[in-house]
Amino acid sequence: MIEKALALGALDADLTFIGSGEQGAGSRKHVQFPLPAPRSLLPEQAGRIAGEAVTEAVRLALAGDVDAIVTGPVHKHALHLAGFRYPGLTELLSHLAGDVDVAMMLAAGALRVVLVTTHIALKNVPTEVTTDRVVRCGRITERALRDWWGIAAPRLAVCALNPHAGESGLFGDEDVGVLEPAARTLGAAGPLPADTVFVRALKGEFDAVLTPYHDVGMTAVKVAGFGKGVNVTLGLPFPRVGPDHGTALDIAGKGVADPGSMRAALELATELARRVQRAHAPLER
Repeated sequence: MIEKALALGALDADLTFIGSGEQGAGSRKHVQFPLPAPRSLLPEQAGRIAGEAVTEAVRLALAGDVDAIVTGPVHKHALHLAGFRYPGLTELLSHLAGDVDVAMMLAAGALRVVLVTTHIALKNVPTEVTTDRVVRCGRITERALRDWWGIAAPRLAVCALNPHAGESGLFGDEDVGVLEPAARTLGAAGPLPADTVFVRALKGEFDAVLTPYHDVGMTAVKVAGFGKGVNVTLGLPFPRVGPDHGTALDIAGKGVADPGSMRAALELATELARRVQRAHAPLER
């Protein structure tokens, strides 16, 4: 998939490959994990390769040897079998970067969605979505939009938890009691019903939408740009981007995977790295 994504056109970036041996023209390779024959590769071996590759990528980024990292899709169960016991890459990256506070953004073109909660059961969402958590997620988002996207005054919206934003408490009091104070603190719009907030964001009214749980945000992004969506970890000291899809093990190794999302991830990482470079460049006298 990486080769197919790179074949779609040149990237204005110096690429470093880490993993099981993939290497493109002009790249340098810092780490290579030898693979057994595909038929004999065990899930924990794949998980170890993925986990160690991500660990090395973060080390390089923290050392200033790379300006951004792009990760491929990983199988969470394989990571767990290999000893990387985190809900997903977002949490692993947070730990590797020094247990920093992070947020998961999904983006497809002009639509940017940030998840207040990620990989938890839906029944646990109402207790996990607190005013403080929404505000912290919003602050991380504001900072990333300013520093990485160059948006001087980010416009945020808060997506409601309940239908019709709770209908004045008729369908739940979380929107009035939890999300409304968070939106007020952030100077954000909302909470706005999920059935309209993403339409307004796509029309350019907001720079990002904070969503209370995983599927409401993921669904919006995938409907808006399936095959072109990307996952961005906000709050890290460097940009991290990945494709917005899973491992698709049923078609792995068949050469039929759509490279669109990986290509979008490579292009966005290049753009963000370039903007961060410019922001940290010494001023000319």
